[in-house]
Amino acid sequence: MSKEQIISAIDIGTTKIVAIICRQNEDGKFDVLGLGQAPSSGVKRGVVVHIDDTPKAIETARKQAETQANVKMQEVYVGVAGQHIKSMKNRNHKYIDSGEISQADVDYLTDQMHKTPVDPGEEILHVIPQSYIVDQEEDVPRPVGMSGRMLESNFHLVIGKVASANNIKKCVTRAGLEIKKLILEPLASSAAVLTPDEIEAGVALVDIGGGTTDVAVFHDKVVWHTAVIPFGGNVITNDIKVGCSILQRHAEALKTQFGSTMGDTAPAEKVVTIPGISGRDPREISFKNLAYIIQARMDEILDAVMFEIENSGYQDKLSAGLVITGGGSMLKDLKQLIKFKTGYDVRIGHPNRMMVPDIADEVNHPKYATSIGLSIKGVETGTTQAKTFFGTTNIGASLGLGKKVKATWTKFFSEEGDTFNKTV
Repeated sequence: MSKEQIISAIDIGTTKIVAIICRQNEDGKFDVLGLGQAPSSGVKRGVVVHIDDTPKAIETARKQAETQANVKMQEVYVGVAGQHIKSMKNRNHKYIDSGEISQADVDYLTDQMHKTPVDPGEEILHVIPQSYIVDQEEDVPRPVGMSGRMLESNFHLVIGKVASANNIKKCVTRAGLEIKKLILEPLASSAAVLTPDEIEAGVALVDIGGGTTDVAVFHDKVVWHTAVIPFGGNVITNDIKVGCSILQRHAEALKTQFGSTMGDTAPAEKVVTIPGISGRDPREISFKNLAYIIQARMDEILDAVMFEIENSGYQDKLSAGLVITGGGSMLKDLKQLIKFKTGYDVRIGHPNRMMVPDIADEVNHPKYATSIGLSIKGVETGTTQAKTFFGTTNIGASLGLGKKVKATWTKFFSEEGDTFNKTV
């Protein structure tokens, strides 16, 4: 495989920053050569709020990935999300002088969409064609080569604030990297976890991250709606912190280790003992009380998700239901809660759809759906150049990635987490 087929990406999240280096093989599958992560500093709800801390975290993650892959990252695909993201629909048309529609005609409509007026301080990040109309004949999938005098198209536009995008670019540049393209995170996650059948039948992708919850609605192989909800797993952690009067890190560990989203089914007799603050007496937290706290906030997140799905107009066309991914998707009993609350079929999306069969379990985790999806989406817009260092690029570096990654991540979490005592 040539060096040009190596793809690098950076996922700048609220809780963590992930750097990933992938290689696409002859079968179109992706092999993870290197993956690094660092605690996210200076990012709130998907938006950079500290221009000095974030580049340091990016650089830490980058060095880990480079060391594992034996490849130096240069140009990277970067995810964009945050509370500033919004979407809109628009329509454009073009008269066909020659009587036959060319690719240039189709491209013209897309290019013109980039000139759509938006509010001051905003820019168009993505222009996604949804459907074409030729001489009032609707739902034409591929108009190129058809005879016609009038070509029309409906578009989905993704809009973000210029300042927020520029701050992301500054952080990445200060970390010694160049941005190849900014990609909307729910589109990236969709590429990693959704199957072609789901996209055709109708499905809503829900990516529950630390600071945001991303939504993308598909039907008939087309993106019909995208949204970024400005809260995610961190608000659950904060509720546990306040409700149980404990430290932030204890609340996060409680949520991930013992938390459930179904308060009624949680055992009332089980408790977990939390170390006291600064030598104070330990605290006992009931499993049931913990679950009720989590469920209350998760209900609010799901209400916001359902609002976006209904706003898309496709709530009755989701034959494949919901696919949930991201770190927040791993909360216990979440599938049952969503099915009970929405009535949709639900599955957890793991980023293994486009990955090689022997992908390490540590990499095949919903919290890395966006990271891997950025690499997949990057292939659609062209591959990046990669410079080899530490000698020759090790094509088989991924074969031992599981052990390397596990060691790195274990260290990371052991520094952040605590060990609790569970009483049954």
